Amino acid sequence: MKLNQGFISHNDGDEKLLVSTGAADFKGLVRGNSSAGFIMTCLESETTEDEIVSKMPKHFDVSEEIARRDVSKIISQLKGIGAIDG
Repeated sequence: MKLNQGFISHNDGDEKLLVSTGAADFKGLVRGNSSAGFIMTCLESETTEDEIVSKMPKHFDVSEEIARRDVSKIISQLKGIGAIDG
C-alpha cells in the first residue's frame, strides 16, 4: 500500500500535512503529529502495515503493541478518506 497520487504530503515544522489535489473525493487537508507524520512518510513508497509497525519503535519510545494500534488507526483513517492505494 502507499499514498494515493491524489494527495501531496508536506512537512510543516513538527506537523505533517497531507493535502488533496482535487483528484480525490476528499477535499481538504489532514494534519498529523510526529507519529502520524512518520506513518505518512512511510506510505510515500510501497510498504505494508507490518513494515511500518516494525519501524516505529526505532524512531519513537513505544512498544510494538502501541505502535500497531497507532499505525492501524492512522491507516484506517487515511483509507477512509481515500488517501491510500492498496
